[in-house]
Amino acid sequence: MSRPPRTAVRAVILHQDRLLLVNAYAGRTDLWCAPGGGVEAHASLHDNLIREVFEETGLTICVGTPCLVNEFHDVERDFHQIDIYFHANITQGTLDPDWADPEGIVTHRRWVTKDQAQDMHVKPDALIQAAWGEAGLMLYDPLEPIIR
Repeated sequence: MSRPPRTAVRAVILHQDRLLLVNAYAGRTDLWCAPGGGVEAHASLHDNLIREVFEETGLTICVGTPCLVNEFHDVERDFHQIDIYFHANITQGTLDPDWADPEGIVTHRRWVTKDQAQDMHVKPDALIQAAWGEAGLMLYDPLEPIIR
């Protein structure tokens, strides 16, 4: 019997025309994604995203509009995750190299330009378009195979 899909939220944060990325897996720095994580029950998507971004980066954010829905899946592991991406702005804090993610997943954070992001292994495939694409455009990226 299949597990139900997991829901996660992620923040698309552009600051001075640079996108905030974090490593996707603990200690792995060749695969990058937007900060965020799993949704806890009985808290809004916005509240979950504010909590996750703070845990992973130490930044406080204001959550804006949704810009991307992405589905990651891995049939072999019976894993299916639905990520909802929101534009967000920093309201407090700066990246501190000494910040530690309490879950130990995010170990690296960095600001990248669009050109730098295009030369990196960034997931999901539609993240760069969501960050620098047409304002107000909502993207959907169905069933992208997960990479480990």
